[in-house]
Amino acid sequence: MRITVLACWVLALLVVGDVVPARGAQSAGSAIVDVGERPEIAAPTVASEAALAAVAALGSDLDRAMSVPGWRTDEWSVLVVSLDRGDTLFAREPDAALAPASNMKLFTSAAALYYLGPDYRFNTFLVTNGTIRDGVLDGDLIVYGTGDPTLSTRGRSAWQAFADTLEVLGIHTVAGAIVGDVSFFQGPGNGTGWRESYVNASYAAPANALTLNDNLVTVVVRPGQRPGEPAVVETVPGGQGVAIRNSATTTSGSGAQLRIGRDDYESPIVVAGAIGTGHAGISRVVPVGDGGNFAASVLRQVLAERGITVMGGVREIREAEASAVSSRTVFAPAFDNGAPVRTLAVHQSPPLVEILEVVNKQSHNLYAEQVIRAVGRAVLGEGSAVAGALATRYFLECETGDGDFVLEMVDGSGLSPLNRVSAGTLVRLLAYVAESGIWEAFWSTLPEAGRSDGLRRMYQTMAAGNLRAKTGTINEVSALSGYVNTRDGERLAFAIVSNQVPSTWRAKVVEDQIGARLAGFRRPDYVPVPAVAD
Repeated sequence: MRITVLACWVLALLVVGDVVPARGAQSAGSAIVDVGERPEIAAPTVASEAALAAVAALGSDLDRAMSVPGWRTDEWSVLVVSLDRGDTLFAREPDAALAPASNMKLFTSAAALYYLGPDYRFNTFLVTNGTIRDGVLDGDLIVYGTGDPTLSTRGRSAWQAFADTLEVLGIHTVAGAIVGDVSFFQGPGNGTGWRESYVNASYAAPANALTLNDNLVTVVVRPGQRPGEPAVVETVPGGQGVAIRNSATTTSGSGAQLRIGRDDYESPIVVAGAIGTGHAGISRVVPVGDGGNFAASVLRQVLAERGITVMGGVREIREAEASAVSSRTVFAPAFDNGAPVRTLAVHQSPPLVEILEVVNKQSHNLYAEQVIRAVGRAVLGEGSAVAGALATRYFLECETGDGDFVLEMVDGSGLSPLNRVSAGTLVRLLAYVAESGIWEAFWSTLPEAGRSDGLRRMYQTMAAGNLRAKTGTINEVSALSGYVNTRDGERLAFAIVSNQVPSTWRAKVVEDQIGARLAGFRRPDYVPVPAVAD
C-alpha cells in the first residue's frame, strides 16, 4: 500500500486520540511526532583495492558458513550494510519475502516508540456508573483496560490498590457486578495463521485490552478422597472467571492419565481422564481466552478477602456499544445524556521502553501483541493487529520516503508463519532507527551478545559485548537482525533470515558465525566517522 506525501504529514502531526476517564492521564493519543528530515545512511565512498579484497573475503566466508549445513530446501535472505560508509558489504537474496519469526518484534518496537514514545504508559481504570451511599455502591464496578501487558496478581498488585480505594471510600458492598471491559481493543486476540497447537501454549496467550498474569492460568488437578469421585480442579489465581469442564475421575493407585487443555481460545478448559488417590496432583499453565472475565473474577476474589461484598457476579464487555466508557464521546455531564461515569482509581504501567525490553530481550509474544494493538488504536482509532500493522507500514514508508519494500505483517509478535519480510526491509528499518530520535530507547531494548541476561550466544568472540540483535524462531524459521561494530568501530546493520531449515539450532550456529565474523571484520581504508559535539 502506498500513501501520499500529504498523508505522511497528516500522520506525523495528527495522531488519533482516545477519550479516557482520567484527568491528566496519558493516553495513546497524546503523542505528537516531529519527524524532521529523512535520515540518510552515509554516502558511499571509493574503496581501495585492499578494502575491496577484504569485503570479497568477508562475502566468501559468509557464503561458506551458510553452505556448510548442506541443506537442499533452505532459503536465506541476508544483508549487511555499513551505516558509516553507506555501502553494502554482503547480500544474498536481500529482497526475498520470508517469514521472520520474532524479528517482527523489531517493527512493533520501532512503531511503538515512534508513535507513543518511550515514556508512554498504559492506563487501567476503575470506574463506576453507579452512586455511593451509606457504604453501598449502587451499580457496577468496571475495570476498563487499555492494553497494559504488565498487570499481575504478584506482589502489590493493581487489584490490591483498587481494593484500597474502595476501603478509603467506605464501600463495603457492591450491589452490581464486577465488569471486565475489554472494548478498547477490537478483533481477535490471536494472530492470523497461528497454529492450532498454540491454543494450549503458554507463549501464545491471546491479546486483550484487560490482561492479567500474561493471560495465563494454572490449572491444578488433584484426586478426590475415594475412587469413583470426580477429580478436584482449581485454578491459580482463583475466581470463577475461567470456564472449566471437568470429567476427570479418581481411581485407585498413584498414576495419572489426564488431558488438560482447550480446543480453541473461546472454549472451556477441558480436564479429562483419571488420577489415582495416591497421586500428589498435576498442574498445567493454559492461556485464558476471556481475559475480561478472568480479570474481573480475580478482583471479585480480592474484594471478598477484604470483606467487601459483591452482590452481582462477573461479566465481560467486548463491544464498544455495550461499554459505559467506550460508547461515550464526551465526559462532560452538561453535554452527555448517558449515566454519569465516575473514575475511582487509575493504575499506570511501567514506561513503554521497559515493556519493550521484555518484548525483545525475553521475546515476549503477548507483550508484543498488546503493543501493536495499542499502536493501531493510537494511530487509526482501532485497537487491532490489522490497524497496528497498517500504522507500522505508514511509519516506515513516510520516514524512508519509499513504499517499495517487503513487509506483510499479520501480527506483532512474529508467531504467525504468514508474516513476510526481507532482509532488505529489516536493514531499512534498522538504518532509519540508527539515525532517528528513537535510537537510544530502541538500542536499549535489544539483547546483547555474550550476556546471560541478553543474547546468550557468541560468548568469547568479538561479538560479545558488542553485537545487539533480535532473535527469531518458529518451525523451520530462524532469524537474527541488529547492529554490530567491526574491529575498527565501523557501524554495521545486518539481517539474517532463513526459512525451510531442517534445524533451527544449526541455523543459529550459522548466524553466530556470521555475527562473530562481522565483529572481527576490518578494511584497510576505513576512516572512523568523527564524533559530533553536543
